[in-house]
Amino acid sequence: VQLVESGGGLVQPGGSLRLSCVATGFRFRYHRIGWFRQAPGKEREGLSCISSPGDTTSLADSVKGRFTIYRDPAKNTVYLQMNNLQPEDAAVYYCAARNSGFGITGRYDYWGQGTQVTVSS
Repeated sequence: VQLVESGGGLVQPGGSLRLSCVATGFRFRYHRIGWFRQAPGKEREGLSCISSPGDTTSLADSVKGRFTIYRDPAKNTVYLQMNNLQPEDAAVYYCAARNSGFGITGRYDYWGQGTQVTVSS
C-alpha cells in the first residue's frame, strides 16, 4: 500500500500549484481521499476530501474558493489544485485514504510521506 504525493515546491504569493496523490497497492477507487497539511509548530490541518466516485467533496473554510480537489480513477490519482497561495499556506502537504466515513476529520487508514509547499517572494 502506497500513497505518493508530488507537485510541491516554491511559489510566489498569489501563485498556483497542483498537488498529485498517486495510489498503489489497494483498491483506490473504493477509498475516500483527503488532503492535509502541517506547518512547523502547528497541528495537522484537514483541507479537503473527496468521495470514492468523486461526486462529493468537502473543503475547509480556510481554503474554500482557492483550492479544488478532484480525482482521475484511470490514473489512480487525486489532485489538489491550489490557487492564490499565500505565505500561511506553506506546509508539508499529505494525502490520505480511508475506506469508510467521509470528511476531513476522523481516522484515515493510509498516509503518504508528504510534499513540501513553500510560498515566498
